[in-house]
Amino acid sequence: VQLQASGGGLVQAGRYLRLSCAASGRAFSTYSVGWFRQAPGKEREFVTGITRTTTTYYADSVKGRFTISRDNAKNTVYLQMNSLKPEDTAIYYCAARQAFYITAFPADYKNWGQGTQVTVSS
Repeated sequence: VQLQASGGGLVQAGRYLRLSCAASGRAFSTYSVGWFRQAPGKEREFVTGITRTTTTYYADSVKGRFTISRDNAKNTVYLQMNSLKPEDTAIYYCAARQAFYITAFPADYKNWGQGTQVTVSS
């Protein structure tokens, strides 16, 4: 499956953005999908994930502010980001693995989107 992330941009702190991860290829519903982010000079980190049965997981840093969802009919996973903070600034990547479980380790994902820049100003 090929992934394309979109929806990033420049916003003020406290505002919101919605990212999309569109997938092409078959059997998207059998994939679990994660969102990762990478800030300059930092390692790529897990943000949130959704399994193929729609169980969701969140990093503590985004819990209560971000919401992940999926629409298998549209082959798309969404990341609603509310109450954005300057520390959320990063390139956001979606990634997929044809497995039941989400993991927080980038090496466990074979399929990656190209990334979309999110910048939150204070």
